[in-house]
Amino acid sequence: MYAYVARQPILNRKKQTIGYELLFRDGETNAFPDMEANQATCRLLVENFMSAGSNPALESPRSFINFPQESLISLVPTAFPKRKIVVEVLETCIPNDELFSAIKHLHRMGYIIALDDFSLDAEWDRFLPYSHIVKLDIMQLGIDVACDYVKKKKQQGCKRHYLAERVETYEEFEQAFQVGFHFYQGYFFSKPQIIKNRVVKPEEVLTMQLFQEVCREDVNFTRVEQLIAQDVSLSYQLLKFVNTASVRLEKPISSFKQALVYLGEEQIKMFVTLVATAHAAINKPKELYKQSLVKGRFCELMICRCQNGTPGQQAFIVGLFSLLDALLDRKLDDVLEQLSLTDEIEQAILLRVGLLGSMLELYESIKSGDWEQLDKTSRLLGFSPKTVEKTYQEAETWYQAILAK
Repeated sequence: MYAYVARQPILNRKKQTIGYELLFRDGETNAFPDMEANQATCRLLVENFMSAGSNPALESPRSFINFPQESLISLVPTAFPKRKIVVEVLETCIPNDELFSAIKHLHRMGYIIALDDFSLDAEWDRFLPYSHIVKLDIMQLGIDVACDYVKKKKQQGCKRHYLAERVETYEEFEQAFQVGFHFYQGYFFSKPQIIKNRVVKPEEVLTMQLFQEVCREDVNFTRVEQLIAQDVSLSYQLLKFVNTASVRLEKPISSFKQALVYLGEEQIKMFVTLVATAHAAINKPKELYKQSLVKGRFCELMICRCQNGTPGQQAFIVGLFSLLDALLDRKLDDVLEQLSLTDEIEQAILLRVGLLGSMLELYESIKSGDWEQLDKTSRLLGFSPKTVEKTYQEAETWYQAILAK
């Protein structure tokens, strides 16, 4: 139902917070769970960058995120904005040629690279020119060893930034400060603080079907679009991901196809891989998911019968996302603000404005049994109430067919 993340501030020499390290948690216990590192990183990314609404864990100039070997080689960081994250190379990474190529590529793309828990081992030396920050664990190395290393590098004219990690006393901070450490992190300043945030859950079977689809040599993007449209959570996460991955959208989104085009093949694969690996979770009644899909399909079928040129995909999105407030326990206008939808779609969902808004009114009249309102709205649109009821049954049949796949 909730995602958990611990964040610990990182300070500069003026003791000003310049960012937070995000640490994955799977509950309110402030400790790393017994989980494989790559899955933990994927869950942290999905549950915080693709969660409901704005996440306080990310409301800082930079989020320092640990990336293990597999996610770095797969270039997972490239799915996220380089102005918002610092890529921490986890200390368990193996400094081989594959990792070296990945770090050089991320450096060329403009990502800030930090070597976490730097061991002073010579095999990491070739990574240093491509690293902006070196994090030294003063408890593990010893405060004197760490300070001697930084002092020596500063005397050599090194411009690299050094971060003192696990600073627990004023004396340690003062000693690190005197030799020229640029950044500081540790219990002396603040323990990691737990933050929880609502996440969304795609159906597991559907997610794996989507994962299999994007792993094919020739990806069928029509099929990808169809699969994503079958699940309100995947649809929501896709649009959140588009907004995360894109610095600025040229125009608001009006279809899932448009969102897929924005991303391109590699980013789509990245999105699906992250979601499939993370298995984000939320405990909500199945009926809400059913209503979202049936509502979307109903609006799509009805708008096509209007023959006014409005794309059915827009109507589908209107119906699909009209229950996001119930799914996410947030105000609907706050949720929609995160998705960069067209004004027409937003106004239809929020205010029942325009032809798209009338589609929602028809559906809601049927669900509430308000036959008088159904008759009034349907006749204004040029339909008989029987046509509207038949369309509703077709949408229900479509949903049952999805379940049977």
